Amino acid sequence: MFSDVLIIGGGAAGICAAIAARKKARENGIDDKGFSIIVLERNPRPGAKIRISGGGKCNVTHRGTVEELIVKGFHRETEQRFLRYSFYSFSNQDVRDLLGRHDVRTVARVDGKVFPATGIAGDVIRAFEKELKKSAVEVFTGERAVSAEKKSGVFRVLTEKTVFRAERLILATGGVSYPQTGTTGDGLKIASGFGHTIKKPLAALAPIYLKPAPFSMLAGVSLRGVGLTVRAEKKRVSRIGELLITHKGISGPACLSLSREAAELFEAADKVEVMIDFLPDISSEALKKLFLELVSNQGGQTVRKFLRMQDSIPSAFIPFIMQQAGVDPEEKWGNLTKKARLSLEHTLQNYVFGVVKAIPLDAGEVSAGGVMLKEVNRRTQESRRCENLFLCGELLDYTGEIGGFNLQAAFSTGWLAGSSLSISRYRNKPADLF
Repeated sequence: MFSDVLIIGGGAAGICAAIAARKKARENGIDDKGFSIIVLERNPRPGAKIRISGGGKCNVTHRGTVEELIVKGFHRETEQRFLRYSFYSFSNQDVRDLLGRHDVRTVARVDGKVFPATGIAGDVIRAFEKELKKSAVEVFTGERAVSAEKKSGVFRVLTEKTVFRAERLILATGGVSYPQTGTTGDGLKIASGFGHTIKKPLAALAPIYLKPAPFSMLAGVSLRGVGLTVRAEKKRVSRIGELLITHKGISGPACLSLSREAAELFEAADKVEVMIDFLPDISSEALKKLFLELVSNQGGQTVRKFLRMQDSIPSAFIPFIMQQAGVDPEEKWGNLTKKARLSLEHTLQNYVFGVVKAIPLDAGEVSAGGVMLKEVNRRTQESRRCENLFLCGELLDYTGEIGGFNLQAAFSTGWLAGSSLSISRYRNKPADLF
């Protein structure tokens, strides 16, 4: 089967690539019958990861200017530089406008996350399906791409059922996170076959499993406004935010945010420790001064009572903090030795919660790694290794923060890929194709 444009992957990037390609073809005066666009999707329906985004409520994007999204959502300068052109080409407002044209109103929460007003991801999927139909895009579901090659300027893609041919090929298969949605690394193998360098995929926006696992009484405990540090020898990464204790380790926004860097440390080091700072807004010098004042002025108060008064310290953690600090549960400030006081100071801001056991790739919301960014033209998304091959979405080596940034990057890079195609009718007849 021949098409002018073949897109492998019917997720956020692939959908936007198809819509943008049709828009450009129409702008160039080419009627729909004269320019065919096909999307191959291995699942029964497109948009599998869109459907589970934001816990099924679909966190489609994030509020703010384009520049704010780039800086807030992507910490590495190489990623910011690469994504800037695509974000300006198809912005967060463009996403909201597209959904609005299909009666899907979106709302921004206080934290900046944008959701459909109904809180139903299916509404977003239906809007994109309507736009695909309006754009005369053929979507073939249940078609998993097995291999791809190029000969005489034509791409030949073999699926488990059919052979597809096209002059232009867009890879939008996603990374390797959430394999149940179909992101099992197929696109990375195909990209590698076209000469691209693949950075090893690692977990991102993922929980961290610890050894030993947290005590059962701590599972489900949420800590707000704490500092989280992952340390390996002299290297460390930190975040401040909310942390959730699970029966296997930790999760929550602070954990998810630093999981990519933690995975990189875990990949390179023999031992990686996880530490909690219960009082991140207080410097070590200020804490030392506070404790001396408590010893002088509140000598009859127990240390435990003071810890209970701290909003960032759940009561369930207090016995473990005192045990690690070596302080008796009933110890009073007036009786606290200097050694014990210094130990408590250190423990409150460097509480060793465990050693990293695993950062599961298949549990991450996205994956880090993928096609090296330097091998893709950031102004077109076209491969620098193969003409008329375009790459977009999570297949590429970038990772955003939680909050809709990764979906926006998929929408934007997909749109840029589709709108950057050279639009013209194919010069040869299908019979001439290999």
